[in-house]
Amino acid sequence: MEKYTGKLKKKLEEALRAVLPIIGIVLILSFTIAPITPSILLSFLIGAVFLIIGMMFFTLGAEMSMTPMGERLGTRMTQSKNILVIVLLSFILGFIITISEPDLQVLAQQVPSVPNATLILAVAAGVGFFLVLAILRMLLGIALPPLLVIFYLVIFGLVFLVPESFRGVAFDSGGVTTGPMTVPFIMALGIGISSIRNDQHAANDSFGLVALCSIGPILAVLILGMIYEPGENAYALNAIPEISDSVELWKMFGTELPAYIKEIAISLLPIIVFFGVFQIFSLKLSKKVLTKIVIGLIYTYIGLVLFLTGANVGFIPSGNYLGQMLASLDYRWIIVPVGALMGYFIVKAEPAVYVLNHQVEEITDGAIPASAMGTSLSIGVALSIGLSMLRIICGIPLLYFLIPGYAIAIGLSFFVPKIFTAIAFDSGGVASGPMTATFLLPLAQGACLAVGGDLATDAFGVVAMVAMTPLITIQILGMIYKVKESRRDLSPVEYAYAEMDEDAIIEL
Repeated sequence: MEKYTGKLKKKLEEALRAVLPIIGIVLILSFTIAPITPSILLSFLIGAVFLIIGMMFFTLGAEMSMTPMGERLGTRMTQSKNILVIVLLSFILGFIITISEPDLQVLAQQVPSVPNATLILAVAAGVGFFLVLAILRMLLGIALPPLLVIFYLVIFGLVFLVPESFRGVAFDSGGVTTGPMTVPFIMALGIGISSIRNDQHAANDSFGLVALCSIGPILAVLILGMIYEPGENAYALNAIPEISDSVELWKMFGTELPAYIKEIAISLLPIIVFFGVFQIFSLKLSKKVLTKIVIGLIYTYIGLVLFLTGANVGFIPSGNYLGQMLASLDYRWIIVPVGALMGYFIVKAEPAVYVLNHQVEEITDGAIPASAMGTSLSIGVALSIGLSMLRIICGIPLLYFLIPGYAIAIGLSFFVPKIFTAIAFDSGGVASGPMTATFLLPLAQGACLAVGGDLATDAFGVVAMVAMTPLITIQILGMIYKVKESRRDLSPVEYAYAEMDEDAIIEL
């Protein structure tokens, strides 16, 4: 028990480092240029406490349960060497994990004219299909960039066949459905599958599953948009709650907490059942290993319940209100740098980002440190939120950013080491998780409301932007890494010349 207490303390320190900057930014804004009501500020602070404790439990729980479960399932599935069995199990796994994702329920309520059950099943089938493709790609050693070119050409071909009001939600779905439940499991599955291969490219191909699985929801929602032909504007903001006293404030959290207790239990159940069946008939893990996984699942459950309660109850109203206040100022342009600053820090609080960064460091034996990954992701998200706020106050269409952005990202994929392309496209889905959906998206919606924009065409698309920019920044990190590696192969004299600037060489 003492061992777990020590680990929880370490995770608490990491959670504090991730969330405290956001608290500081909101407090500074609320006491200076963007005053918010005491009830909203208090709900934000209570939500932040839930968030910190939730992150502490979730990150430790994911390490102890989701990661080893995914790795062992991936290894056992591929050891069968029966392609039909692998395809069937991969589809079932992708399908049930996606249905387990809490953010998918939120997405279903935001999509107009499409029945919730229809959208959830379609998106889950899309992820299941692309998980099959991703696993077959790994087993057959197929390069990732050509597949990305093909599927994104299909996406950008279909996007013009659906109403403009539907495009932002469709692209947002790719990021939303690869959340804290899906990402740790799918990434660990990739590591487990690649461990069967002994070739030199096995480590490179262990990433890329999330990249392809993020495509499935976008295609599914676009196809549904063509079938159901949604109306132009069926979106509305939820009312910002006004709390009169502290008892009413606590009741707001107390009312939502049981709902998340039930929701996360239902979400985790299919994964536990799937793993349990494998354990009985195939894995047969020792009692010690199973005990550790069970304790990890309990931590994961507690963490997700607290995290999502804090984010949804405490952060959505404050993000919405702050967006309205900032965009109502005479100098509304201030929301661009403020949004970028928030984006830089808020991605550090995404639960799945922690899992990605440390798995990258582990699988590359420290060649790609978690700190470099974290900085690259923060820069990418800061850029995306800054551009999103600029898009809202200027009314620029979403595709003006997405088409050139994805063109640059896919173009870079042919020039950087393979592993960086796979990690970059994985990171896009990872960065756009619940923190983006519960704080940055409401911030954008509030700003859109203040400037008189259209919620469907202007506010939605923030998650899509957050999913896009890391594709570029992580691959730029890959180019820097490639240059450094090439210089290591030079002789000492050649390396010295490479480090000199042009004027110094001419002078010599």
